[in-house]
Amino acid sequence: MDTSSPGLWAAASAAAAAALATSVFGSMRRPSAGWRWWLLALWGASAGVALAATGARFRPLSLLVEGLLLQWPLAALIGVRLFHGRLHLPGAGRPDAAVAAGAALVLLAGSAWPGDSGPSALAPAAAALAVHLYVASVLLGGPGGREGILLRLWGIVMAAAAIGPVLWTLVALDGMPSLAPRAMVTSLAALTSAFLIVALVCDRTERQLRDSRRRLRWLANIDALTQVPNRRHFGELASRVLAADMPGSAALVLFDVDHFKQINDEHGHAAGDRALRLVARCMQDVLRTDDVPGRHGGDEFVLLLRRASTNEAIGVAQRIVERLQLLGRGAALPKLSLSFGIVHLHLGEPLDDAVRRADQALYEAKRQGRSRAVAAAGEERRPVFTDSKSLGLHPS
Repeated sequence: MDTSSPGLWAAASAAAAAALATSVFGSMRRPSAGWRWWLLALWGASAGVALAATGARFRPLSLLVEGLLLQWPLAALIGVRLFHGRLHLPGAGRPDAAVAAGAALVLLAGSAWPGDSGPSALAPAAAALAVHLYVASVLLGGPGGREGILLRLWGIVMAAAAIGPVLWTLVALDGMPSLAPRAMVTSLAALTSAFLIVALVCDRTERQLRDSRRRLRWLANIDALTQVPNRRHFGELASRVLAADMPGSAALVLFDVDHFKQINDEHGHAAGDRALRLVARCMQDVLRTDDVPGRHGGDEFVLLLRRASTNEAIGVAQRIVERLQLLGRGAALPKLSLSFGIVHLHLGEPLDDAVRRADQALYEAKRQGRSRAVAAAGEERRPVFTDSKSLGLHPS
């Protein structure tokens, strides 16, 4: 096949178009790690195919063409290593350099032979075969799972780029490797690689967007200080639980830190924040996995205890206080006490109504001297305080 045939010019045009499209795509976004190496690979491959299309009859020009066709898979591999810096890919560092150096030595050794001799034709073909197979083995030996799918596809492309010229040579009449098939296969491989590069970048962008949305949802739902659901999200979770459970089977607990303003005034807001984090931790330590905690606002917390009576809720309050007493000994905080208001949800009662009744019970616990759990029954306008229990800690 004549290296100056129109087929090579078409291949060079296709490779250049792929490199140009990839460059334009990259200019419209923040460059990823390894992006410059990918552009170097694509434009180098395009230049090599274009020079091959001119004929490359002079030995220095022919050597330059072979070098350009050799560099692009190695440059692409370096780009992959930089882009996927956290993924384990075999052969990093010295093996890459050894393959590149070995291929260059084989290419130079072949150029020392006369242009029409066997070694002169075999050396570039052998170097190209070794480089492409090495890059293919690295990409195919990468991580499994979703992140490795595109890399494995790229590895298949590199393997095809290695085997294609060999098959072409085997069916040729003279049986000697030539530059034309390597240039044609390089063009096709570069064109496919450009699509894979864009796919890799888009896949990462999509995953980053999903992670960002997940993070934003978490920030919107979780109180940053105490790491429990905020008031809005508590309402969502509690409503979902109440809809799934038997009506009138849950208990609601509203509690706060006694004299919290005094803690802030005398010990500073940092101490107040530490106190709230400690209380939230104690609350989470004693709850069941299907109960729903939340920060109601300020120093107030709210709990929805599924399938629980008011007596069981008082027991939960007692365990929270005991846990607070235990963990509070090692904290640089004044002695903390808690007051609780507890109600049992009526059949079909809206959550907000139950919260208001629990708030009345909490107010009654404050009136009785704090560090208490008070249970309320009856309607919001006519509450009946049925149980009152001291929780064993003196208010600060």
